[in-house]
Formats: sequence, C-alpha cells, structure tokens
Amino acid sequence: MQPHILIVEDEAAIREMLQIPLNKAGFILEEAPDVYQAKTMIFNRIPQLILLDWMLPDTSGIEFARQLKKDSKTQEIPIIILTARGEEQDKIRGLEVGADDYVTKPFSPRELIARIKAVMRRVSTHSEKLLVKELQLDSIEHRVMVGTQEVQMGPTEFRLLQFFMQHPERVYSRDQLLDQVWGANVYIEERTIDVHIRRLRKALTPHGYERLVQTVRGVGYRFSEHK
Repeated sequence: MQPHILIVEDEAAIREMLQIPLNKAGFILEEAPDVYQAKTMIFNRIPQLILLDWMLPDTSGIEFARQLKKDSKTQEIPIIILTARGEEQDKIRGLEVGADDYVTKPFSPRELIARIKAVMRRVSTHSEKLLVKELQLDSIEHRVMVGTQEVQMGPTEFRLLQFFMQHPERVYSRDQLLDQVWGANVYIEERTIDVHIRRLRKALTPHGYERLVQTVRGVGYRFSEHK
C-alpha cells in the first residue's frame, strides 16, 4: 500500500515541485494551503506523515503541530517541519512541540525523500495493529483485514472501528462516541452515529464480524466478542 502524505504548505510552487518526485518515490500526496483545509483532509483520512510548513496564513505550523500532538486521534502521525528558519533555537522549538524532523528551505526533493523514508522507518516499529480474532486494523497503513481479505469501509467507519477495538467491552453513549471519534467541537446530530454504525456493520457482515458491534438498548454501543 502506497504511503499517504499530506503537505501543508501555502506556496503553490513548493507543492508543485514536490508532486512529481514524491509520486515517483511511491507516495500518494495530498495538499493543503492552510491549517483549515489540512484539518478537513485529516478528518477524512489520517495520513501516514505530514510535511508541515512553519509559516502559514491562518495558524503557524508550530501551533498546528502542537494541536496534532495533543489530540489522541492524530498524536501518532509523524511530522516533518519545512521552514526557512535555520537557527538552532528554531530547530529545537520545532522538535520540542513533537515534530520528528526539521528540513530547512531551500532543500532538494532527494534530501526530503530520504528524510521522509528515515522517519517512516522509525515510526514503522511503533505501527499500531489491533487484532480481534482474525479482524486486524492497522492504523499506519489505514487498512482493515480479515485474514488475507481487505475490508472496505469509509474513513469515519475506520475511525469508529479503531476506537471500538481500542476500548473493547465498554459501553459508550452516542454523545461519548461523538466526542471521542468526531471531536468535542464538531456539531452533528447524535443519530448520525446510528448511520455510521449501520455502515460499519454492513462492511463487516461479509466477513462475519458484524456481531462484534453491539447495541445496548437505551444506553449506546459496545464492541465485544461476547454476546
């Protein structure tokens, strides 16, 4: 599976410069010119790595990195800071907020690719794989498998299943699931949870695992191997 990289960079010329070499290196590249669009893209699909410019028009890259590392849903995403600020104190500041590496502009695409591969090798040893019977979720590859068969599901169903597999046997109300999976600042109807639960069960049904997602009448939902 090709690694998915999100580049958050307001300079279109830099985004264009990186598109071809990164694709040739086997990466799928998504682009966001600011933090606002980056958040939407991350919500729709968690990237395997973020290339993050320090100077952005709405929120600084440093502040965004700090936000990502405080959120349990994004704190494991490796971040490489891109910046023209080459002073040692700036590098230290970038690393202190949780960035995995720091690349000073101007840089060559070859150098950047080498650094991306080095960071991804380091984090691959911490790849979170959740397993229940033959149902396996890999948060780094963003893939759900049953044996050798891939389970097809949308990004929201993936996040929902990941949360359930991380917290088995516990009952969660719709309101709790909204906070944990969608985020406390996202305003959607609680019944939206029911729609995504149905979609998740539908995705698991061909593989015989839909019964793991259980309704607890009058309370909410639970993920359990037991009836």
